[in-house]
Amino acid sequence: MRKSKVQNSLKLFLEEGRIEAGCDEAGRGCLAGPVVAAAVILPPHFENSLLNDSKKLTEKQRYQLRPVIEAEAMAFAVGIVNNIEIDEINILNASFLAMHRAVEKLLKIPEHLLIDGNRFKPFPEIEHTCVIKGDGKLLPIAAASVIAKTYRDDMMIKLHQKFPNYQWDKNKGYPTKAHRNGIREFGTTPFHRMSFQLLDNQLRLDL
Repeated sequence: MRKSKVQNSLKLFLEEGRIEAGCDEAGRGCLAGPVVAAAVILPPHFENSLLNDSKKLTEKQRYQLRPVIEAEAMAFAVGIVNNIEIDEINILNASFLAMHRAVEKLLKIPEHLLIDGNRFKPFPEIEHTCVIKGDGKLLPIAAASVIAKTYRDDMMIKLHQKFPNYQWDKNKGYPTKAHRNGIREFGTTPFHRMSFQLLDNQLRLDL
């Protein structure tokens, strides 16, 4: 198997000549909002020196990359699982479901799925490979991480306009001090994940 051209040490494919879709999710560790996944099929000669694991990019870089990925990808799609569903089936299953929904929406059927992480629920009739920290190793997964992250951020910024007490425009639903203080002072919203530990368990002495 010949290696692809190295760009930021990320490879373009796992197996050359195969139609591979990179899959990743965003929002797994949040206290509120959905988990959002993306599936991206990049063309065989795609190059981009900036593209990397979305966590290693600035917000500005992610939003610069998104239209490039959308324009140059052979296919891309986004899958969403809301907080109600997360509470019903747990966050791990919700992450898999979001990826499945993204793959189902692809206009081109991939021959193989590249999954970020070490676990996945098999997608019907499409084989997959789990790649630990794959968003820092393979460009299709990195592209999916950027798409998933920016689409979810957009959703949380819109929700912030309706529920400004939790600073979702800044923390995007993650368990920051400001977010937890908002829950403590104003209670929960219809978008909080009630199966999660929303407030820290703190020791106190009742006198």
